[in-house]
Amino acid sequence: MANPVTAACCVVLATIVMVHAQRHNQELKPKSHSTISEFTQPQRAGRSPQRETHNQYEKMGSNVVLRCGTLDQDAVATWSVNSTDIDMSQLNGSFLVLHNVDLSHNGLYSCFEGSYWRLHHQINLKVGNPPKEPILMCRSNNYPASFYCNWHLPSPTYIPNSFNITVMHDSQQLFCERDTAPKNRCHIKYSRLFSTLKYKVTVVVTNALGRNSNTISFDEFSIVKPDPPENVLAKPVPKNPRRLEVTWQIPSSWPDPESFPLKFFLRYRPLIIDQWQHVELSDGTSHTITDAYAGKEYIIQVAAKDYEIGTWSDWSVAAHATPWTEEPKYITTEAQKTETTTSITTTTTTSYVVPPTTKELEPESVIGTSSVVRLSWMTVSLLVPIGVLLM
Repeated sequence: MANPVTAACCVVLATIVMVHAQRHNQELKPKSHSTISEFTQPQRAGRSPQRETHNQYEKMGSNVVLRCGTLDQDAVATWSVNSTDIDMSQLNGSFLVLHNVDLSHNGLYSCFEGSYWRLHHQINLKVGNPPKEPILMCRSNNYPASFYCNWHLPSPTYIPNSFNITVMHDSQQLFCERDTAPKNRCHIKYSRLFSTLKYKVTVVVTNALGRNSNTISFDEFSIVKPDPPENVLAKPVPKNPRRLEVTWQIPSSWPDPESFPLKFFLRYRPLIIDQWQHVELSDGTSHTITDAYAGKEYIIQVAAKDYEIGTWSDWSVAAHATPWTEEPKYITTEAQKTETTTSITTTTTTSYVVPPTTKELEPESVIGTSSVVRLSWMTVSLLVPIGVLLM
């Protein structure tokens, strides 16, 4: 009989031999087309420079040719985009031809040399547009501290853009401090106040497909525009059905209201009417509306402007209010009191029903019944003696 320990050792040894043979066969087996995804990963340090990804920017609507790196046009090549095979009809030798490209053509294109799927080149295609002339605007909402300029493109390019801004005053270039948010804005301190020389601001936009620019010039007074007044409130005036009390605050961004005072412009209207009424106020931060319609909800807004320079601010956030109305009185005359009392009495009499088990006899009916009983006994008392005599 065989030793059990020896038999177990033979089984373990056979298993090890089989596993080693399977691993050896897998290492010798050539890689198939399904392993393309491992080649399309980003370039890592130490790998062949042939696998480095290159960015290629192309204009929207153009015909594009993608080259397979240094591979000759007549060489055999296959292509994929985002790990999906591309039809061979789009190839011109080893070159890939794309017609009338749009945003759907964006992606990672991989070129494989020969029929054995060896990655040769990768292209990150980005479709977009060259920039149009940027829109540039400058404004001072905290005069005389500084002013700011912002810019944007009239239409998207779909590819990265870089902006460069230059501010000049009296042949001196001024520093423009960029904001973190929004990124397309910067602040400039005035070089000196009350200057008659104009400021000149230029913004240049550049991307991989083109370049454009815009320049504006202005004097320091023309760009002064305060922010709208803040905390606009409107309240009804007690016992005055046509009045509303409106108050507001100077914009917090305006740095020196004593040296550079503001005037205000108020507009108001009932919600049921589209036409505004206007009041210009030379001082103060309150106003009483005296011609409001009683009981109608009103919308009120306020704008601000420097006394002498610049332009009016945008309108403030709207405030809503309704003038005071007298509470209605439900009983106003003696006639209405009488009518109300009669109505209540009638309603009570009509709705009251005496339960059948508790119904009482009328006093008149009780008296009548007693009289009839007494009359019957008197008749009997007279007839009894007469009957005795006759007997």
